[in-house]
Amino acid sequence: MIKPNFRHDINGKKLATAIAQDYESNEILMVAFIDEEAFEKSIETGKAHYFSTSRNKIWFKGEESGHIQEIKEILLDCDMDAIIFKIKQIGGACHTGHYSCFYRKLSTDGENITETSELVFNPDETYK
Repeated sequence: MIKPNFRHDINGKKLATAIAQDYESNEILMVAFIDEEAFEKSIETGKAHYFSTSRNKIWFKGEESGHIQEIKEILLDCDMDAIIFKIKQIGGACHTGHYSCFYRKLSTDGENITETSELVFNPDETYK
């Protein structure tokens, strides 16, 4: 199996950068880390798995919320140390309740932030 280069060392763990992108709209939904085991589980199941640096463990995207990511395509960058999962997002990708984690727009002068999207789910009801 061809795999990314897991060359980023975070807390002694070898990781690659993983980007989740909507396969139809090309909207970037989230950025995470992935280790070899999470990558293999993603390939085996066709659903995105990542490595949580804060919890120091693999997590299946949607394990708590049910908002899974079905992988439609996998892209590797030129150094093979970053991947893009082109995915079908079920529900929202962001734990805040937004479809994408990138729902804030910073003004070009760096002085103002505006929210660019509405909630697609209530995180207080989803994460009890």
